[in-house]
Amino acid sequence: MGKIGMTELILILSIALVIFGPSKLPAIGKSIGEAIGQFKSHANKLTEDVMTTADDVKKDEKKEN
Repeated sequence: MGKIGMTELILILSIALVIFGPSKLPAIGKSIGEAIGQFKSHANKLTEDVMTTADDVKKDEKKEN
């Protein structure tokens, strides 16, 4: 469970082709790709902000000691 094999992938893509048609699939793929890219970008920014905040807290703790 959790793994998609080649047969399942072909079935899913075939159903998507029937539902959306061949002209819409490239636009849908592009939208999904852009959404994933934006999600990764925001996740990296959030991680960077958290790490910066953690570094600032460590610096403040060292100054107090």
